[in-house]
Amino acid sequence: MRFVTGIGVMDIGAIGALACLAWPAASNAVEMRGVTPTEIRIGQTMPYSGPVSAFGALGKGEAGYFKMLNARGGINGRKVDLISLDDGYAPPKTVEQTRRLVESDEVALIFSSIGTAHNTAIAKYLQANNIPQLFLASGASKFADIAQFPQATVGVQAPFRYEARLYARYALAKNPNAKFAVISQNDDFGRDYLAGLKDVLGEKYEFIVTASTYEVTDPTIDSQIVKLKASGADVFVIAATPKFAAQAIRKAFEVGWRPMTFLSNTAVWISTVMIPAGVEAGTGIISTAYVKDPDDPAWKDDAGVKAWREFMSQYVPEADQHDTNYVNAYNSAMALEAVLKACGDDLSTENILKHAYAIHDLELPMLLPGIKINTSPTDHIPVDQMQLMRFNGQNWQRFGELQTGN
Repeated sequence: MRFVTGIGVMDIGAIGALACLAWPAASNAVEMRGVTPTEIRIGQTMPYSGPVSAFGALGKGEAGYFKMLNARGGINGRKVDLISLDDGYAPPKTVEQTRRLVESDEVALIFSSIGTAHNTAIAKYLQANNIPQLFLASGASKFADIAQFPQATVGVQAPFRYEARLYARYALAKNPNAKFAVISQNDDFGRDYLAGLKDVLGEKYEFIVTASTYEVTDPTIDSQIVKLKASGADVFVIAATPKFAAQAIRKAFEVGWRPMTFLSNTAVWISTVMIPAGVEAGTGIISTAYVKDPDDPAWKDDAGVKAWREFMSQYVPEADQHDTNYVNAYNSAMALEAVLKACGDDLSTENILKHAYAIHDLELPMLLPGIKINTSPTDHIPVDQMQLMRFNGQNWQRFGELQTGN
């Protein structure tokens, strides 16, 4: 799948605009791979097929955003050519498609590719080829390790490990003697939640946590849920992608297990998780939010949500506007736009990374009020704040103050 799209810029003065439109000297142009006088090529991989194809909405939403902004003239006079390839959520395919993007399409950077294992699989290759890996679609805290991933930024979302810490703190505040059960994906995505629980529980972790895992190729996880119920846990943490999250919620309900339940914020979609699981089964589940939920009545008259709905209706008309993946797409594309705009006419890898690591209090209209994007050369996590929310059978209701898990 290939989307040829444009990315817009905020209004700038006429003199600044003319300066930005100037094409650099030949010596600079040679260093700027994927850049011509009229375009910037960027690439990504998405699971348009496979076990988590629901996440393909992220790529579709990003393509729609770039298309929307195409009419505004692009980034400093250049259009953005987004090449979005299907990897089926299989890391070997991610590697293959990423090599194609780098070696055949000669992209300037990799943007928002999905998956923790998948981004891990391509990181060293991208570093060896001096390709930035920006706003990757994973909340894995490992990508904040600058020594291991010097050219990557975590996505525009709070890290999974931070999220799990909030769940552990909340559960212990309600019941200091709580026992935990966890169902998690058997990869770095799932392991980040276990690490977050360990951060809070400390040496008690080994005695009060029962963990079970699943593979993305498993047909069901019914047996794992039955095993976890038998542990007698008071708290159930679901660290799963949408398909398996829905299965976990439904099976726990069917076997009469009613622990305090926390759900990964990667799987809070009402249309693809809560409704398939049965809203009666999901009522009372707790998760976290960092973006505005368009279904939340609190945002009915919010200017940012209204603009998002207009964008969706015009540029991604076939999409489900209840799917918050499209909100994440909007935020990620907007963050990349800000970085590339800040680069001016120097779109070398070095300058792109310089500005990716120098974001200061960037406010996006679809982030929760009070959450701002910040990065620095020593901090590659754009977002570290969240707010708890609870499913009431119809929608998610936020409660409490913004919290950080760092």
